[in-house]
Amino acid sequence: MESFTVREMKMEDYQDVYHLWMSIRGFGIRSIDDSKEGVERFLKRNPTTSIVAESGGRIIGTILCGHDGRRGCFYHVCVREECRKQGVGKAMAVAAMKALQAERINKVCLIAFTDNEVGNRFWKSVGWTFRKDLNYYDFVLNEENITRFNGRG
Repeated sequence: MESFTVREMKMEDYQDVYHLWMSIRGFGIRSIDDSKEGVERFLKRNPTTSIVAESGGRIIGTILCGHDGRRGCFYHVCVREECRKQGVGKAMAVAAMKALQAERINKVCLIAFTDNEVGNRFWKSVGWTFRKDLNYYDFVLNEENITRFNGRG
């Protein structure tokens, strides 16, 4: 691999980022949130914290990174398979962490699928804390689910 650079993700990067996501085995994306429109909303809300890595004119890594005013979160952290173990992931993570600090955010979390052995091994090896004291819940916001939820109260 040639040397690489790390920079803020821009909306113009979407097509290349999407192709990278689709090339990663076991990578999970959502049709609405990860659509061009969904990523555009995310980047408008978080214009300085999402990161891409480039080498030889192509995107080789991404982190969607945002915050809610209290805590940052990394989403879709990935590095092209042939570019791994060369510092790309760490460089992107540091850039995203510094961008969060610039916005006065003092803590960051991420979600990794339990079967993502490579990712889980990486995050544990670089000092991130694996939390066993909480559960993570999802709820899809659509009328059917909201109506069902409201009826169960």
